[in-house]
Amino acid sequence: MDVKPESLKLIFEKEGVYLHTNAKRSNEDTTIPGFIRIIERDGEALLEWSPVQSEGKNAPAVFYTKDGDGGEDETKFDPGYEPDWAVISTVKQTRGKEQPPPVRQTGQWGSFSLPLSELYSLRRARFSLGRNFMVLTSRGGHPLPPLHFHRGGTRELLRAMQRYIRLAPSPVDGRLFLAYPHDSGALSQSFDELHLFDDTGADLVSRFIQDPYATTFGGFSKVTNFFRGALRPPESPLHANTPAGAHTPHIADDEPGFELITCGAELGPRPNVSRGQPLDNWEQFLDSEGRVTDPQRVKELVFRGGIIPPLRKEVWKFLLGFFPWNSTAKERENIVRLKTDEYFRMKVQWKSVSEEQEMRNSLLRGYRSLIERDVNRTDRQNPFFSGNENPGLTLLHDVLMTYCMYNFDLGYVQGMSDLLAPLLFVTQNEVESFWCLTGFMELLHQNFEESQEAMKQQLLQLSLLLKALDPELCDYLDSQDSGSLCFCFRWLLIWYKREFPFDDILSLWEVLWTRLPCANFHLLLACAILESQRDELIGSNHDFNSILKHINELNMKLDLYKIMCDAEGIYQQMAQCKELPVRVQEVLGLYVPSSSDEESPQSEARETDRLLSQSVAGGATACQPSNSHATHRPPPTYP
Repeated sequence: MDVKPESLKLIFEKEGVYLHTNAKRSNEDTTIPGFIRIIERDGEALLEWSPVQSEGKNAPAVFYTKDGDGGEDETKFDPGYEPDWAVISTVKQTRGKEQPPPVRQTGQWGSFSLPLSELYSLRRARFSLGRNFMVLTSRGGHPLPPLHFHRGGTRELLRAMQRYIRLAPSPVDGRLFLAYPHDSGALSQSFDELHLFDDTGADLVSRFIQDPYATTFGGFSKVTNFFRGALRPPESPLHANTPAGAHTPHIADDEPGFELITCGAELGPRPNVSRGQPLDNWEQFLDSEGRVTDPQRVKELVFRGGIIPPLRKEVWKFLLGFFPWNSTAKERENIVRLKTDEYFRMKVQWKSVSEEQEMRNSLLRGYRSLIERDVNRTDRQNPFFSGNENPGLTLLHDVLMTYCMYNFDLGYVQGMSDLLAPLLFVTQNEVESFWCLTGFMELLHQNFEESQEAMKQQLLQLSLLLKALDPELCDYLDSQDSGSLCFCFRWLLIWYKREFPFDDILSLWEVLWTRLPCANFHLLLACAILESQRDELIGSNHDFNSILKHINELNMKLDLYKIMCDAEGIYQQMAQCKELPVRVQEVLGLYVPSSSDEESPQSEARETDRLLSQSVAGGATACQPSNSHATHRPPPTYP
């Protein structure tokens, strides 16, 4: 019987495509250089990847490892290990072993071959840092290791794939594109219309790999999960990340560095702003039963000048919701009693877990491990937390462990110790610091959630403000691949805790807790900092790497008094502009929709999404003038 020779036809080939093995068990991420190809074998189209061959053997893999010596060489981009400082919880419940993907492979990390007819989906990288990263998933629901096109070529690959399949965006996940055969009748667009990838040569992930400052953020973090998301494969394309029926806007999933509005209106002169005196007389605001008679006036005074240190312990409990503003002194005594009982009931829960029980509770064990590690390096220069066997460290540990029982879904996330330390320092009380932390986390908990949508949204809002304030600076940052403002991430995540001295943070946070003059005043602080550095950034012609380095080196060098004055001045300057774009008004809390707008929010949302999608996809800008049917809220004034 004659055997017909195998028919092979090379359709596409690209070198410089790295496979990331994400070898977590060995605490290493292995990146293996190779080739990506589309071939036809006996009439069947196959997508194949194979490693670079050297003298008949696989070329040695490239390792990005965790050295642990604290030096700059420690900080190569390493998506495989748990960073010293994570943005989202790295504690996950232990799962059973997954079945291997139904893809032909040779060797542990050898070549793979996937029929295009078996391709289920293609996932883009998260945010703006992985335009040349993608993850392929087979119809069995098994993701292949992430592929990174170091030398570009994604667009050409997709065009070649278009001969055999169609891609249609998932209705519930903006980063997921489902594959269909040409005769499926599925609604789809051309790859060019989908704007899946733009080859930009050395993309931002490559820069992060090469530059230690990008990954360390000045020793604060090796690499955040916010950017590691670009390498994380989907658990299954059959289980979308977004709840069914949820609205999936395009705003933050693509390039937030591309500005979405261009306003021709000129901002008027900036008012001169000065700070006031701190709140120093608490009793004048209490009636005979201990109620606060004018909470708004208290907030205005705190915003204007802060609080003198002896009063912080009392006033902070109102600002953070431990005490209601209208509660009497007697009612507050009862609140303390009830909250103390509740706290210690939760504390007993984790205290009573035996070692044997904890061995079977990977989540609790993981939370405890992270907390113990973070407690040992939180504000150790402060006498309250310095030295070994310090009771302040024990309190820090116990409050954080108890918070895990209070909010087990969120648990402990690295960085929360930074939020608790000032609260514990001021209250000097375990129970009160715990309930103040829960109030603080009501404001910031979304920053630590795994989806990170809140962080992406804040960076987008910051870009809107900065574009309206200083278009030239925005254009310059864009030109240096820094338009995503990723270097502001830490500022927003934990409200500048690592940027200012400890005493300054106490003053800053009590101002931000007033939520005056708007809930996003922390974004205006970022604008003020960036504006203060514009001449240095533009004048010195900084590139991507040196911008990150320069911003990092501002740590502990900023003048908080000046920054707060500038931020309030920016707010008043923008608030007085009658032609301020609606999107910017919304960020500043100045936009009040008319009754007709309130009756049809869907139409406004659709139009907003259309403009955002247009600007992100095409790099175009759209000027959105003030809505003539909307009310422009005048800026508040504070004595």
